Amino acid sequence: MGRRDSRADILDDDPFRNQRSAPRIHRVHQRIGADGTHHFETSSSISGAILQFLGQQNWEKPKHHTGRLWHFSDIEKQNLRLAMGAFTLALGLMAANGVWGIRELTFSTWVVKILLAMPVMFIAIGPAFLLHEIGHKLVAKKNGCWAEFRADPQGLQFGVGIAFFLGIVFMAPGAVMVAGLVTRRQNGHIAVAGPLTNLSLFLVGIPLWGLILGLTGAHEHLATSIGEVFGRIYLTDGALNWKAMLADAGYYWLAANLFLGLFNMLPFGPLDGLKVKDWSERAFFAVLLIFAIPMFTWAVGVWSPFTVLDAVASPLSSMIR
Repeated sequence: MGRRDSRADILDDDPFRNQRSAPRIHRVHQRIGADGTHHFETSSSISGAILQFLGQQNWEKPKHHTGRLWHFSDIEKQNLRLAMGAFTLALGLMAANGVWGIRELTFSTWVVKILLAMPVMFIAIGPAFLLHEIGHKLVAKKNGCWAEFRADPQGLQFGVGIAFFLGIVFMAPGAVMVAGLVTRRQNGHIAVAGPLTNLSLFLVGIPLWGLILGLTGAHEHLATSIGEVFGRIYLTDGALNWKAMLADAGYYWLAANLFLGLFNMLPFGPLDGLKVKDWSERAFFAVLLIFAIPMFTWAVGVWSPFTVLDAVASPLSSMIR
């Protein structure tokens, strides 16, 4: 019985494969389906990149986003709710100085302080985190990528634990997961979208909160120092000091967006700054300075969120009176 030329395996399957040893050439096999379509299959351990380099094009092309930019899947909404809930709880614990706050207050007052601080933090700092991530998501989808937020359960647990025991917030709530083929420039645009969202919120927050505080008269309750903010108790003698809550929300809005923007522009690890710097060092240093200069001048006493909000709110309040 004659032997089958092994080179024939390139063109067609061996009908007697089960009766003899495996063919020597097994990189690509052709078969014809019932509908007459020619199929090419690989049984090699060679990586897809090498096969593509050798000319094989039978791998599936990446699927790009074609739906609405503002679409959020059910699992993404669930992850966003989980992250926002844990983040807000951690911020409430921070406002109450964690478990150490019980030494300064009664247990019931400590609990009330946490519960009342949580909505303030949710309104003021929640958008800084949430819209930062949505900024990444929208730009990624605009560039044809799949992008959805996913919470990090371990990061949330660790962050809440740190806030409870130490009274500080150090948390990685999660991030937008991006999949797709993008250029270095597009990846830089996706990364810088988050900090630029924080910059926009900071700039919008000055007239927005100035207007709110001026119309309500809450600017008179603006604290003069960070220590005074953390020492607030919004419930005194059974009365809710909602004006102080509004004043603190305005302060936290400005402070949080500046801090988150600067922190995320650091060129380390998974932070946005490293991706932006990889795309354009000029853009990286420009955006970094946009956040660093206000933070530095605030630290040396040139300005503060208190003075800025009061400067906007006071004239408006005087006009109303």
